[in-house]
Amino acid sequence: MSGSTIIPWVVGNWKMNPQQSTAIQLVQQFKDLLKQQPISEQHCHIGVAPISIALTRIQSELASANRAVATVAQDVSRFAGTGAYTGEVSADLLTDSQIQYVLIGHSERRELLGDQVEILKQKMTHALQAGMTVIYCVGESLEQREQGQAEQVVLQQICDIASVVSAEQWQSQIVIAYEPIWAIGTGRTASPEDAQAIHAKIREGLCQITPAGAQIALLYGGSVKPENAVELAACADINGALVGGASLNAESFYQIAQAFAQTQQ
Repeated sequence: MSGSTIIPWVVGNWKMNPQQSTAIQLVQQFKDLLKQQPISEQHCHIGVAPISIALTRIQSELASANRAVATVAQDVSRFAGTGAYTGEVSADLLTDSQIQYVLIGHSERRELLGDQVEILKQKMTHALQAGMTVIYCVGESLEQREQGQAEQVVLQQICDIASVVSAEQWQSQIVIAYEPIWAIGTGRTASPEDAQAIHAKIREGLCQITPAGAQIALLYGGSVKPENAVELAACADINGALVGGASLNAESFYQIAQAFAQTQQ
C-alpha cells in the first residue's frame, strides 16, 4: 500500500554529538542552505535531535530559519511530571520548553541503556499524554535478519506499544522509523528494494492495528546519505529518513531533505 500522499519527514539524530559551538555553526549552515534554496514545509517536514543540554539553544537558533524545523528530544523519562528522579527529563518538562517531538525505542537505547518493553511503554504513555509526537524506532539485528526473523521482530516491536496508543494518537502523534541495527553507523544500507519490502510489511501490520495505518509516516534509518537518498525516497512506503552521521554535515542533511521533498513536487 503506497504512502505517497504522506508528507515525508527527515530528522537528523545527532546522538552524543557535537560540542555546542559546532552545533551552532551546523545549524547556521543549514539555515543558510534553506535560505538559498527553500524546501517547502508542504513538501517535507524537517527536524533535528540534539543532545539534551542543547535542546533549547538549538530550538532558539532554529527559530530564525525561513521555515519550521522541529527540535526533537532524543529520549524522555519513564516518569511523568516532576519529582525526585535525578538525571531524568519528563515529557511534561519537555513540552514546558516547547519541545513537541521525541525519539523512543532507538536500538542504542534498547541495547546499551536498558530500554526494555515495559520501559518503552511507560515512555510512550507519558509522551503521548503530554501531547508529544513520538518517532518510534524499530529494527532487527544482523543475526535476526540472517535467520529470516526481520519482519517478525519489527512487527513485534510495533505490537509491543500498541496497547498504550489510542486510536486518536495513532492518527496524529505517531511516526515509525525502521532502522536495521546492522546498518546503523556501519556504512551498510539495506537496498531500496529490501527497505521497501520491510516498510510495506510494517504498513500492512499497522493497517491491521489502526485505521490510520495507511497514513502513518514510515522513515528509513541506517547510513542514509545523499548518495542513496533519492533511491530510498522513490520507494512507495518510505516516507522520509532518520539520519545519523550525515546529519552532522549541513550540506549532506540538506540534500537528503531535498531528495524527499522532490517526491512531493
